[in-house]
Amino acid sequence: MATTMQSSAVQSTAAPNPAPLLRIIMESLPLNQSLFAAAELGVADLLAAGPKSTAQLAAELKADENSLGRVLRLLAAHSIFAETAPGSFSNTELSHYLRSGVPGSLRAMARFRGTEFFYASFGQILHSVHTGDPARSKVLGMDGWEYLERNPEMARIFDDAMTDLSALIAPGIAAAYDFSKWDTIMDVGGGNGVLLAAILHEHPTLQGVLADQQHVLDRARQRSFLSGELEARSSMQPCDLFNDIPAGCRAYVMKSVIHDWNDSDSKRILSRCRNVVPSDGALLLVEFNLPEDNSPSRGRFVDVTMMVLTGGKERTITEYSALFAATGFRLNQVVRTASDFNIIEALPV
Repeated sequence: MATTMQSSAVQSTAAPNPAPLLRIIMESLPLNQSLFAAAELGVADLLAAGPKSTAQLAAELKADENSLGRVLRLLAAHSIFAETAPGSFSNTELSHYLRSGVPGSLRAMARFRGTEFFYASFGQILHSVHTGDPARSKVLGMDGWEYLERNPEMARIFDDAMTDLSALIAPGIAAAYDFSKWDTIMDVGGGNGVLLAAILHEHPTLQGVLADQQHVLDRARQRSFLSGELEARSSMQPCDLFNDIPAGCRAYVMKSVIHDWNDSDSKRILSRCRNVVPSDGALLLVEFNLPEDNSPSRGRFVDVTMMVLTGGKERTITEYSALFAATGFRLNQVVRTASDFNIIEALPV
């Protein structure tokens, strides 16, 4: 009995195991950047017809065979590609989604997260921690939105990534809420129109307006998500979040807009919305909302991402309620969707 008690005492006072933390420190960055490299090079597209050797892939990609093989081995160890024979790789269920143009493709997102516009900003995270300002502005020497306007190729990568993400979640958002009760809806800061298109498809009596900056609308027209049978039920209007949100609709949707901004700027945007939302209308924010406690949440990762990239933040429902109260709205309900996003409905007061 004494021996058993001594053994238990030793176990209870043993030092905690640092291995889980070490694993996070050692693995997350190489894995993320290997994913970026494979996505940027288009490896999954080259493997669409079947396995290829690293020699074949390296020749097609003009890459170093040894280095490429080592990256693919790391990814294969995480079921992203499979090594079918020594030095030969094929796609897996995961790497399939690194292909271009397939439903659910995440290639654009993997490319985007390895760019200077995204990845390099995290090298300056202490700038955000010390100052509260976005590290991306320090890295780029300008505001991120200005950078996109000046760099069309980066804007295209950003658009592709956001479009692919929206395509994954938009149908679930459209189906989770009765948008049709508002008759007319404006998607403010709606980008390429993927969400608005999904909402109009789901609610065939609804009329919709896509509102964003003119150069964004120009790209949206090229993407043509609102073409075909949706063309008669949709239109586009230029929009400035801080100065000119168009009037004319009963409901105004903003997906992943308010999280880009700090509280002061968010209040300015919401006040502009209050000027145009009619008394019998609604404001619908599609956002993550953080749990009130410190339980795990995907939104916490996005929260730090916003801190570094834009100076914005994810918020709890209590914090959204405070923003609404300061800008002439009141929280009415929160509707869960099939994804991590919620539809936060605010009504005018």
